[in-house]
Amino acid sequence: MKVKSFIVGFGSFTISTAFLYLLGSIFTIPLLMFQYEYTNNEREFFLSVGALTPIIIGLVVSFIAEKIYRRNYRQKLG
Repeated sequence: MKVKSFIVGFGSFTISTAFLYLLGSIFTIPLLMFQYEYTNNEREFFLSVGALTPIIIGLVVSFIAEKIYRRNYRQKLG
């Protein structure tokens, strides 16, 4: 049960996050785009990372999917 529950949660997180990043890239939605910048002008280090919104949404989707899976599993057992 724990392994399947983890697979459902992690799978839903991965799929939903990847889908949202893909939508952001295709339709040029800055809130959903993964942007990565790196500048090293002679060791003056600069780093910028993209939007975290798809990750947050993916965590919420993962939580909900795992709760639904556990509820259905318990109902199935009786």
